[in-house]
Amino acid sequence: MNSPIFINSRDNAFVKDLKKLSHGSTDYRKQQRVWVEGDHLVRAALVRGVQPEVAVFSETLWKNPKFGPLALKEYAQIATKNVVISDALFDTITTLESPARMGFVFAFPAETALNPTVASVILDRVQDAGNVGAILRSASAFGFQQVIALKGTAALWSPKVLRAGMGAHWGLHLIEGADLDLLDGLTVPLMVTSSHRGDFLHALLRQQQLPMPCAWVLGHEGQGVCTELEARAQTYVRIAQPGGEESLNVASAAAICLHASATSRLI
Repeated sequence: MNSPIFINSRDNAFVKDLKKLSHGSTDYRKQQRVWVEGDHLVRAALVRGVQPEVAVFSETLWKNPKFGPLALKEYAQIATKNVVISDALFDTITTLESPARMGFVFAFPAETALNPTVASVILDRVQDAGNVGAILRSASAFGFQQVIALKGTAALWSPKVLRAGMGAHWGLHLIEGADLDLLDGLTVPLMVTSSHRGDFLHALLRQQQLPMPCAWVLGHEGQGVCTELEARAQTYVRIAQPGGEESLNVASAAAICLHASATSRLI
């Protein structure tokens, strides 16, 4: 177990950086580091071979006998450096209502090039962090390896998106801040969701006309997919809503569409 560094000062540079990472939505780009709290996200990373650089524990947790020597040894060996901070400092960092009292700092993944052939999700100015995280989770669950976030989409590695993604980030090929021109490199067909035009999803599924791999395009919560992106689409798809609602939440629509494409191969 790595011996910890104890920090009690609010003026400590590391503590200040952690606070920015936890409370800011895009500070990870400046620091090239990502902050996550609790054991679920770190375990999701470890399963995919991603190791944190620093483990951070509150002083109470570190010294709590109920935490147990075995648990302490396990978590303290995850990162190459352990830091213990006072409870008061941890409270200034966490944004959770029920803090886990431990968090981990990861190196921000290096930028990756577009993979033109894999099943993908394109986010067109989807702005709610909860929606974005839920879509990433669905993408991972249904075998869509690549997520392309166009400019105007919520920051993919922000703390809220990370929590909503529940660990999906670590298994996905993520591209953010993309221009429309980047999509010219895709060789898979573009499928655009729409509330008013195109074929019904269930009909395409029944007729086995859902391509896989493909790239599903999901648009802004209020405005939908932009006209420039609609013009690039090979297929427009509607989701039947027998209950009569005008539209679906974008994350719900994503889950339905991605599941349909993934299971079309199983029929």
